[in-house]
Amino acid sequence: MTHSAGFRGVSTRSIVRASVVLALAGSLGIASAPAFAETAPLNAPTQLKSELSSLPSFADLVEKVSPAVVSIRVVEEETVTAQGPTDLPFPPGSPFEKFFKQLQPKDEDGKPLTRKAMAQGSGFFITADGYAVTNNHVVQGGKEITVVQNDGTEMKATLVGRDPKTDLALIKVKADKPMPYVAFGDSDKLRVGDWVLAVGNPFGLGGTATAGIISATGREIGNSTYNDFLQIDAPINRGNSGGPTFSLDGKVVGVNSQIFSPTGGSVGIGFAIPSDVAARVVAALRENGHVSRGWLGVGIQNVTEDIASAMGLEASTGAIISSVVAGGPADEAGFEREDVVLEVNGASVENSRDLTRRIGDFSSGTEVRFRILRDGRERNLRVELGERPDDTTLTQLPSREQAEASVDIFGMTLSQLSDEVRDGRGLAAGTVGLVIETLEPGGEASRKGLSRGDIILEAGGRAVGTTDALRDAINAARAGNRNAILLLVETQAGQRYIALQLGEAE
Repeated sequence: MTHSAGFRGVSTRSIVRASVVLALAGSLGIASAPAFAETAPLNAPTQLKSELSSLPSFADLVEKVSPAVVSIRVVEEETVTAQGPTDLPFPPGSPFEKFFKQLQPKDEDGKPLTRKAMAQGSGFFITADGYAVTNNHVVQGGKEITVVQNDGTEMKATLVGRDPKTDLALIKVKADKPMPYVAFGDSDKLRVGDWVLAVGNPFGLGGTATAGIISATGREIGNSTYNDFLQIDAPINRGNSGGPTFSLDGKVVGVNSQIFSPTGGSVGIGFAIPSDVAARVVAALRENGHVSRGWLGVGIQNVTEDIASAMGLEASTGAIISSVVAGGPADEAGFEREDVVLEVNGASVENSRDLTRRIGDFSSGTEVRFRILRDGRERNLRVELGERPDDTTLTQLPSREQAEASVDIFGMTLSQLSDEVRDGRGLAAGTVGLVIETLEPGGEASRKGLSRGDIILEAGGRAVGTTDALRDAINAARAGNRNAILLLVETQAGQRYIALQLGEAE
């Protein structure tokens, strides 16, 4: 029989021949080997056993820190809409929003019907008297917060404070005995490759521990303006949010916050808020119930290579001032557009995000020294920082340039339509108009249904690209003995005409 070079099996005939030979050998008294020889049990080689024994066991660490880690259950109330408990995807005040709100289920008093929903997460005690840390997104909007210890003990908790900007929150239980607690460590000392342990409540399973390493530090995730993240490969999943990441000495070096996952489960990429950030924010929440951040009152952007070249700068570092809020701290201190911020209190500024974070690290009322570059010359400015307003208020604050260009007409503060707003609203190129910045409550414009952000395109049949053009249209209507003037307005729901009484105009 001919065999090819690659083994493909043994023929039946070959097996028969082998059986005959063995039978003959037995009949002739020739001893043959047993079918299964005695062998030693399988064991790892001595050298390998020694190497394996040098790997860390996390058992002692888990036993030590687990009592301080808790599960958190949150009862939330959500409005039931005709489409289910979701926000309506229509602009406020639009006809579609009003139509669907009419279909919204209501209770006996005519109020929107609500239902309870349950959210779960993790947390950990940081004091013996019951203060515990978790994520803002775990407790945000919660009506009832319950802390569950690893022995099953349940305790009601109250919200002390939360900080959406860093996704941290502080809660407290009324403890009748000292709570087991853990302490924050120094996340600045972590290196890529260091072992870490994550403990939490994934998928509501309760005390679960996973181990891994620090995969990266200083990760910028989404719009996390005030903190970078630790990237870890210790598996964390939904429900781990708010739980601690421990170093091998049992100190909390991170607060688990987010995962990157195409599937919804762990793929080995998780993100934790560094303990240095968490400790500072938690201390402020405990003292004040909120975090007060310094505010400069400027619009800023990165100094790109193109900007650096256009301004004759040697390097594309620092942050350039694009606008100054009217009456804000920077305005009072003499900042100008095109100033490039190089240093804050002697520490160099890398980019706009770095500047925002440095300012946010100061409390309001702190005097800060800035080194800037203006017209090719470096100079120093001192600023007493204000307190950062909420995001809604920030969007309503006019820049110094807008304030100088705006006027009050019909109880409205108006400014010229910018290219950015025009493009954002999908208006045709070259469209001119006036944007309503503020409205006087009860004024003519407010009574007629105009809203902040609406754009006046025409007045009396004339395009109005400037406030002077609007005044000219008003004067022309008065000269024609008209009592009102017709405005063409671009609203969130589309264009419409609105007539305003000329007696209200200033």
